[in-house]
This record gives sequence, structure tokens and C-alpha cells, in this order.
Amino acid sequence: MSLTTLRCTVQGAVATIALARPEKLNALNGAMHRELRDTLALHAQDDSIRVVVLTGEGRGFSSGQDLTEDLPRDENGRVDLGPPLARDYNPLILQLMNYPKVTIAALNGPAVGASMNIALACDVVVAARSAYLQEAFARIALIPDAGGTWILPRIVGPKLALALMLSAEPIPAEEARAMGLVFRVFEDETFHTETAALAGRFADGPALAFRLTKQALAKSLGNDIEAQLALEADLQRQAGFSDDFAEGIAAFREKRAPRYNGG
Repeated sequence: MSLTTLRCTVQGAVATIALARPEKLNALNGAMHRELRDTLALHAQDDSIRVVVLTGEGRGFSSGQDLTEDLPRDENGRVDLGPPLARDYNPLILQLMNYPKVTIAALNGPAVGASMNIALACDVVVAARSAYLQEAFARIALIPDAGGTWILPRIVGPKLALALMLSAEPIPAEEARAMGLVFRVFEDETFHTETAALAGRFADGPALAFRLTKQALAKSLGNDIEAQLALEADLQRQAGFSDDFAEGIAAFREKRAPRYNGG
């Protein structure tokens, strides 16, 4: 696949997708959306890849939507933001939230607007100390989109989510970690190596158990406790039948590190 807005690398079982429009602070446009969805789909089908890292080139993760891009207009000549959301952002968020492999959003710099919500749609978020997140929509008289009004209140609660949206204030990396938006904050100088080490840890882990855990957590948002307990029992049976479980038990008894094959 020929890519013009992304840079993709694969090291072992870890694929890294870098948003690569650094001259535009990796602002998202239609071409980037198409390439990102297609690349994610290819990695999802590749059994040799167990972890996908999404990051940015240059000074930031992404500044959000490219506002210099030509946007559709309605019959009265007004900018119509509905079609780009339906075509680009909504499918991407659903793809990330239903992705079969572990995803890591690695915030090398600011994640602003829709890109903050794209990052939060990934399984794990890590950030360089100089990075920040920002629901910047109110600054241009818009509401948060790309799933922000659904994802953010489920992480920090509705009151704090609303305050972050209405104020549109930047959230420094360390504050974001305290809020539960970020899993780890790494020093800028070691960000790439520590992110790679974390991705490697996940890549060496039990891929099936990770996938089933993601399914259980996603369903928990709509299940009552009885339904969730039943789901856990069903998914745990699947995990218990796996080669990885047998290997995990053997490694525990033999006092060695497990060697999971993902099956």
C-alpha cells in the first residue's frame, strides 16, 4: 500500500502507525482517514502482529481536523460537518473500539480536538511529559465529536468531562494520568524507547486473553451484574481451553517466563 499521510513500521509483533503530516501538526484530512482505516484493517488481519501503536511525527500527536481542508456545504452554502463525521470519524472510532488487537495511543506531543478522542478510543494511552490533551471544540463554537461525549464522561465522570469540554483547557500529561486518561507518562527523552518496551510486553502476552478481556470490558458498559457474570463465565471457558492457558500454568509450575503463541 502506498501511503502519503502515514509512516508505518513493523518490529517483531508490534506495528507502529505514525500520523505523518508534521508540517500541519498531523492534522486529519480525508486522505489520512482513508489510509488509517485501511492500514488498521490490514494489521487486524495479520496474525504476526499483536499490538498496534498509533503516534505522530514531529512536535505533536495531532492538532485535530484540518480546518483548511475543503468541507462540504449544504444547499444554503453553510459548512456541513455531518458528512465528514459519518464518512471518516465515526467509522474510525468504531474500528478502534472494536479492534481485535491491543492498541496503544502514544502521545509524543499535543492531542487536540478530535485527535484526543481518537487517542481515548485506543486501549492504552501513554504520553510524553510535554504532551497535553485538549477538547478544543468550544474554542471554535463546536461540540466535541469523534466519540468524545461518550468516551470522556465514562473515564472521568460527567461533571468533570463537561468542565473540560466547556473550558477547552489543555490537560497536561501528568494531570491526564491522574484523571485516568493516560496510563503512563514518560520523559520526553525516553518516550520512544519506553513506549516500545511497553508495546513489546503486550506483544509477548496472551493475545486471546487480551482480546476476550477487551470484549468483556466493552460489554460491561451496558450489562447489569448478572449478565456480566454470565459473560465472564463464557469468555473464561474460552480462555481456559486455549494453548496459552496451558502454557501459563506450565510456566507457573516450572517457575519460568511463559512463551505465549496467541492460541
